[in-house]
Amino acid sequence: MKSNESSEDYLETILILSHKLPVVRSVDIANEMGFRKSSVSIAMKNLRERGHITVTDAGYIYLTESGKKIADTIYERHEFLTNMLVSWGIDKAMAEADACRIEHVISAESFEALKKHFGKKN
Repeated sequence: MKSNESSEDYLETILILSHKLPVVRSVDIANEMGFRKSSVSIAMKNLRERGHITVTDAGYIYLTESGKKIADTIYERHEFLTNMLVSWGIDKAMAEADACRIEHVISAESFEALKKHFGKKN
């Protein structure tokens, strides 16, 4: 995996899929993200080595405490930023795409200030 952004996207996807599916597998991640299974396998190896996921012998993927913390942070930012942009009249698809880029680069301090200023209603 090339960047922190990439690993954060994978962790966020695992989190989202874990709410939809009884178990998460590499093929589920590949289908959700539109990536080849081989690319996802390499990413899962890297996330496992960093201690962000565990993978069972059956291939089920689970977030560790550290992986869940990162995924929760990115998902919160994504949802908040998407909703904020949509409330300003931005098209939902564009808001999603922009939020996906912003969520990785915004500082914790700036994000907290946005939440405080705009409230958690967004």
